[in-house]
Amino acid sequence: MPPPRWLRHRLAGKAAYTSVDRFGHLGDTVADPMRLTIAVLTSALLATVPAQAGFKVCNKAHMPAKVAFGHFDGKAWLSEGWWTILPQKCETLLSGPLDARYYYLYGTDGGSGTWDGGTGFCTAAVGPFAIAGRGRCAARGLDRKGFFEVDTSDHTNWIQSLSD
Repeated sequence: MPPPRWLRHRLAGKAAYTSVDRFGHLGDTVADPMRLTIAVLTSALLATVPAQAGFKVCNKAHMPAKVAFGHFDGKAWLSEGWWTILPQKCETLLSGPLDARYYYLYGTDGGSGTWDGGTGFCTAAVGPFAIAGRGRCAARGLDRKGFFEVDTSDHTNWIQSLSD
């Protein structure tokens, strides 16, 4: 049985039928077309890598967004920032599988737009910063911003969009 027409068209000529042995060496013999089809399809499936787990923020607004991120790392509350996310772009704020249900964000476009909420975290006027603890911000020479809560429902991967 010959390979599918689309495969013959894309992989025209003898190269489409070249065999590879179990050690990865190319052979001069013509491989069974069905085995070639299975190999190509298997390679295509293995090449599709699942999305990397983590917490990602996408800026759907028309202005760049400056974003700070708050979370509990298992020992202490942390706030981190600033990420500048250009319009229609995304940034990964936390890599790896998420291990908590709730995360917190604060964002501003530098003008009249903010994405904020009622959970206070310390931030620095300029970044980057990583601050342990949520209390006594002013006494430590830091600003205090109200972050909004993001409920990930215990998902290991989350994408949060910011929009106008």
